[in-house]
Amino acid sequence: MSHPEKPHATNTMTAQGGNIELAGTVISDTASPTAAMSTRRLRSEDYNDYSSTEVTPDGSPEGLSSFSTPSSYQRFGETNGTTWLQTLIHVLKGNIGTGLLGLPLAVKHAGIVMGPISLLVIGIIAVHCMHILVKCAHHFCTRHQKPFVDYGDAVMYGLEASPIAWLRTHSIWGRYLIGFFLIVTQLGFCCVYFVFIADNLKQVISAANGTTSNCNANETVLMAPTMDSRLYILSLLPFMILLVFIQSLRVLSIFSMLANLAMFSSLIMIYQYIVRDIPDPSQLPLIARWKTYPLFFGTAIFAFEGIGVILPLENKMKKPHQFPIILYVGMIIVTILYLTLGTLGYIHFGANIRASITLNLPNCWLYQSVKLLYSIGIFFSYALQFYVPAEIIIPAAVAQVPERWALWTNLLLRTCLVCVTCLLAILIPRLDVVISLVGSVSSSALALIIPPLLEIATYYSEGIHPVTIAKDVLISFLGFVGFVVGTYESLWELIVPTTLSANATRASH
Repeated sequence: MSHPEKPHATNTMTAQGGNIELAGTVISDTASPTAAMSTRRLRSEDYNDYSSTEVTPDGSPEGLSSFSTPSSYQRFGETNGTTWLQTLIHVLKGNIGTGLLGLPLAVKHAGIVMGPISLLVIGIIAVHCMHILVKCAHHFCTRHQKPFVDYGDAVMYGLEASPIAWLRTHSIWGRYLIGFFLIVTQLGFCCVYFVFIADNLKQVISAANGTTSNCNANETVLMAPTMDSRLYILSLLPFMILLVFIQSLRVLSIFSMLANLAMFSSLIMIYQYIVRDIPDPSQLPLIARWKTYPLFFGTAIFAFEGIGVILPLENKMKKPHQFPIILYVGMIIVTILYLTLGTLGYIHFGANIRASITLNLPNCWLYQSVKLLYSIGIFFSYALQFYVPAEIIIPAAVAQVPERWALWTNLLLRTCLVCVTCLLAILIPRLDVVISLVGSVSSSALALIIPPLLEIATYYSEGIHPVTIAKDVLISFLGFVGFVVGTYESLWELIVPTTLSANATRASH
């Protein structure tokens, strides 16, 4: 059934599949007092977007004339809205992060045929769930006369509309549930970043004495003895703590642009390397052992979990009715990127593929710089990923202490949260396992399990086709199976590493 398109409000830095999108190129140049006033107003009206960290100032009700129905409502930030091209770029950046570099190993866990097919299917389902979330948000914006409904509010309103009385009376827990999974997801990304940077730094330093300028020489570099990867993780802690002390969105937007440039340049160099001298893939297994398939699922859904970016980006657009097309075009590009890098990366390196494809690059200065460049981009992205859980946890805690202690409480909590992600990274120093674990635990819930159930709850009382119910139940069930089995296999792999995965990551540990 069709639903009226809504005008939308604010935007954002948003959480996504291994990356976070700070609207660095979109942040308004308006005066900060107005922005602060808008932030207070939004918070007082109690419809914060947990996956959003930028609140644009109130705009004039421009464009209201095009919405003449009684259900029309004002859209904030109309004049500062993004164009279709800007939104497309944000969709692409919001779905491309560290998970992309782990996809070649994920394809190995599924097989050279089963991997790409499964990746395509997961991509189609993930995009469909994004569409469901946007449709339900539109529905509740119209019903409740809200300028913007975030993910948490959409689930809360969905529970209020459900036919089950207990769910209606406990609907507020829907918002809390989404907030919890966003915190777990974002802090999980931060753990991944610790391990990723440590692995790449360790490899660059270990091969420093043998690094050459000839990238075509087929020679093995003898790795020099160096620190354990856990010590590299620990050595990053002071720098991460100082980084998260930066709380200005404008400063973070600069880091966002630097991170995007660094990672984009690195991806170009990675692609140009793996497309050269592609070996015969006939010796690779068509379908891998089923025991490793859950590891593939966790990594794939980790990469595709960009659902947190959708509502804020759609809300920021000047012409929101264009967003469905932009979403599909953007996700088609992302899926092609995932398929090509995952498949070609596995074909090129075969059984020797490691947890991140950067660890397979030659030890010449050109590709060592690629590893460092991508690591710098990930380092800057840490602060952006950290912003979301910090905005959920810290304000509530600071409100409980006297004003004179507010700043110190803020900094102490930031330090503690960074230390928690560092400790978890030290306890789980295997990049492939931590990516799969984060994807299975939290990303599967946000991207696959919750949106279909939200659609059923939203439209059940208004009449929903049985085929749609069956489809939604099937998607949620598959997501739940992936959640349970993927989490179990990731934890088991952590406790009892298999030879297959141990070989894939041995060079980095």
